[in-house]
Amino acid sequence: MKVLVSDPLSEQGLTILQQHFTVDVLTGLSEEELVEKIPEYDALVIRSGTQVTRKVIEAADKMKIVGRAGVGVDNVDVEAATEKGIIVVNAPEGNMLSAAEHTIAMMMSLARNVPQANQSLKSKKWERGKFMGIEVNGKTLGVIGLGRIGAEVTKRAQGLNMNILAYDPFVSDERAKEMGVKMMTVHEIVKEADFITVHTPLTKDTRNIIDAEEFAMMKSNARIINCARGGIINEEALAEALNSKKIAGAAIDVFVSEPPLESPLLDCETLIATPHLGASTKEAQVNVAVSVAEEVVSVLNGGTAKNAINIPSVKPEVMTMLAPYIQLAETMSSACAQLLGKNYEKIEIAYNGDISEKDTRPVTVAALKGMLQVALGSAVNYVNAGTIAKSRKVDVIESKSETTEEFSSTIKVEITMGTEKTSITGTVVGGKGKIININGEHVDVVPAGYLIVANHINKPNVIGPCCLVLGKNNINISGMQVGRAEIGGNTIMALNVDSEVPEDILKEMRAVEGIIDAKLIKL
Repeated sequence: MKVLVSDPLSEQGLTILQQHFTVDVLTGLSEEELVEKIPEYDALVIRSGTQVTRKVIEAADKMKIVGRAGVGVDNVDVEAATEKGIIVVNAPEGNMLSAAEHTIAMMMSLARNVPQANQSLKSKKWERGKFMGIEVNGKTLGVIGLGRIGAEVTKRAQGLNMNILAYDPFVSDERAKEMGVKMMTVHEIVKEADFITVHTPLTKDTRNIIDAEEFAMMKSNARIINCARGGIINEEALAEALNSKKIAGAAIDVFVSEPPLESPLLDCETLIATPHLGASTKEAQVNVAVSVAEEVVSVLNGGTAKNAINIPSVKPEVMTMLAPYIQLAETMSSACAQLLGKNYEKIEIAYNGDISEKDTRPVTVAALKGMLQVALGSAVNYVNAGTIAKSRKVDVIESKSETTEEFSSTIKVEITMGTEKTSITGTVVGGKGKIININGEHVDVVPAGYLIVANHINKPNVIGPCCLVLGKNNINISGMQVGRAEIGGNTIMALNVDSEVPEDILKEMRAVEGIIDAKLIKL
């Protein structure tokens, strides 16, 4: 078998591949050149440079696996690969320790003013009194996000005798107790912590999770660190907090736009900045290369992939049949999770009709992935979704029935937390999925773009004013579904819109008399 490596890869990774296959290293290929060469290869190994487009995938007649030596897969058309039965893998744990250590390094540099003191002395100045630092011993560290990297940062900070406060709505009390952390809300953390570090994926819910409101709550000696994703901390609000001396300092490794050469943050005296170095260690680069090489060896030799981000080992003919159900289940469970907006203790997937006779395991995994990704982002994939659900104490219940009322097959996803639950039912018509029921109300929604789901009282002069709110704000409505209920009863309105709706516009909709709640979900 033949493997093409189209981006620079560490020698350790290349050696593993060369022990099993013929390996060609051809870097800097254009899309046209890659399309021309790819038909003869069984595997492709890349980093961030190669763009694996649909055109490349369609030309890959022998391809079984694409391996990304790194975390992100933004440069791979995963949907096209899935349709063709090609496994896509990454290396999500390879840079975990490097990112955690960089966070600690940034925290210590903040505490002792290391970069500023270094620059001063190299400018031939001796300013000992200017760079008075603080100890981290006994200080309180707020960790926002207790995933793999957040957990590693926590362990190291505890070794420095720091007190740990943490926020993660998807960590159980039992898990928090095991880690020795005290769970709090974001607002509680920013009020109490001496140091704050963020380790969440960048999602709709975590974007600007630290904003002007949170900076206003912080102590004047607070210091904040971001080695996760640009955009989790509002950069404009951070610059204002630093320049006004509202907080004592910040250490930033990631930015919304990179390189951030025009960012006002770079002019802030109390900011420490590094050029996205969290994963830039020799060990991390070796780790991701070795991890991906081992995945390629396993798959090409008939084994499985641990870090597949699409469904592993699915034959193309099976994928053709299951693909619309897989996509539908993932979309519906994501929508349910967005509507519920809380931790989840149970998910139920009910299969009715012809689909109940099929092997629905990949569809169930897709439902878990869709639900968990709302909170955890791209760290959740088809391989680890089940394990993550189990570790977070989420009950997963499947049921099957050969009977269905109107359609040949339907899937219902219901997510529960305490006494609250939300459910969505969908079907596939002509190879395309559609949503036919939301929380017991019949609808006919194409799952694409954005959807506003508004609970309201069935009475006159409710729907019109809501639509006027969207119209005056240049939000186009591409579809509308209204549930049926007796006059004065509660029902829903589902509005397909062509663009994201800001929270202030949703708030204006909620102010319409008769509207109980209005939420935006991304389908």
